[in-house]
Amino acid sequence: MPIIEVDNLTYYYPGSSKPALANISLNVEKGDFLLITGPSGSGKSTLVRTFNGLIPHLFGGRFEGKVLVKGKDTRYCSVAELSKTVGIVFQDPENQILTLSVEREIAFGLENLGLPRKVIRERMEKVLKDLNIVHLRERIPIELSVGEQQKVIVASIIAMMPEVLVFDEPTAHMDPLSALKFLELVHELNKRGYTVVVVEHRLDLVAKYANKIIILNNGRIVVKGEPRNILPSDIAEECGVDVPRYIRFFKRISNLAKISRYPISDEEAAETLKEVLGYGRSY
Repeated sequence: MPIIEVDNLTYYYPGSSKPALANISLNVEKGDFLLITGPSGSGKSTLVRTFNGLIPHLFGGRFEGKVLVKGKDTRYCSVAELSKTVGIVFQDPENQILTLSVEREIAFGLENLGLPRKVIRERMEKVLKDLNIVHLRERIPIELSVGEQQKVIVASIIAMMPEVLVFDEPTAHMDPLSALKFLELVHELNKRGYTVVVVEHRLDLVAKYANKIIILNNGRIVVKGEPRNILPSDIAEECGVDVPRYIRFFKRISNLAKISRYPISDEEAAETLKEVLGYGRSY
């Protein structure tokens, strides 16, 4: 059974005559790293909000089809219940910060679950160490950098032990180095066993970690599959997706040099270029 199953989902925001999502069907399997991309306004954030019941419970609107989380129909489960399985990190961490210390921020959700004080303390210590933010424990979250704030939000969600972590454009306000480090952390969490869903435009940084990608446009899934197969396709660029530069480069020279396998990272791009140039070839 997929951990998340979306079946023929169509959704209209309140007062809208145009669907934000139309006929969406997809499965997220346990252990997946799913990358969701597409131009602005294509429905990416709307889609992930259905994974923990924010849509339709908090946003209202017209909801057709169904979304199942571990076999449970989200229409009949509360957001609080669904959040035990699916945790979401939004692009602006300040909107999720509720307290005046990192420790209190992590403890907040655990206290709402009614957990014993000892369990709260044990989980808090574990996530502080796991995410290497022990040194931030007494800091005021709103005084931290965006990258540090995102780590605190991730820690507060992981402490509640969900199975799925959803990141909605988490690097939108980060510089390139901070974005790189944060996405490396997301990859590490996936390797530890978390199912990961990432909405992201910076495909050059994240595509190499994903085993699945879907491209949305005008509320519809245009194409889905493995990043290595999807990103070099013409349809990706036609949809306005910011295809990594190294893929665009090799597409342009493909009529001059045989490209057997398009690269999906900077490292692979360097190796592919060596092959094209015949670097190290003996004559």
